[in-house]
Amino acid sequence: MRKVASFDFDGTLTTRDTLFEFIRYVKGTPRTLFGILLFAPLMVIAILGLYDRGRCKERLLSHFFRGMRYDDFKRLGECFAAKYQEFMRPETNARLKEHLSHGDTIYIISASVREWVRPIGMSLGVADVLCTEMEVDERGLLTGRFSTPNCSGLEKVRRLLEREPDRSSYHLSAYGDSGGDREMLSFADHSTKIQ
Repeated sequence: MRKVASFDFDGTLTTRDTLFEFIRYVKGTPRTLFGILLFAPLMVIAILGLYDRGRCKERLLSHFFRGMRYDDFKRLGECFAAKYQEFMRPETNARLKEHLSHGDTIYIISASVREWVRPIGMSLGVADVLCTEMEVDERGLLTGRFSTPNCSGLEKVRRLLEREPDRSSYHLSAYGDSGGDREMLSFADHSTKIQ
């Protein structure tokens, strides 16, 4: 039977959340802190479950990046990825390398945005990255909206099944650290909750 491994990104392969780190990398600390303060009430409501977390994240990213050229956003994601290695979690990355050495099929499935997760995944030897995607208009500018659902919770399972629909044909190992990984961890044959 084939072996498939699913790795969450933020908090699982990394030691910290990349969303705020990426914003800070691009916009600087003062502008990032101001933006976080501006959205703090909405973020608290989302954390309490009274507002959709994906929509909250979309609005935050829209505040910082709406109207930016997609090519610039992609380049910034690649530059950020090159600097981000210091925040990688050694023990989980060792598990990923172990799966790679056995020839397993590996997916990084993350609620974070593809433009910075994919370059980091590529540096780890993982080309299959399923993430939240930013919408780009006909002029090549970010609209501030997502073109896919926020890749968290059941959406992670749905996105994996798009790629691997015959669930009976593979053994699935899943690695995650948060409530957004709960469904994937339950769906797997073997799950590891990262503390």
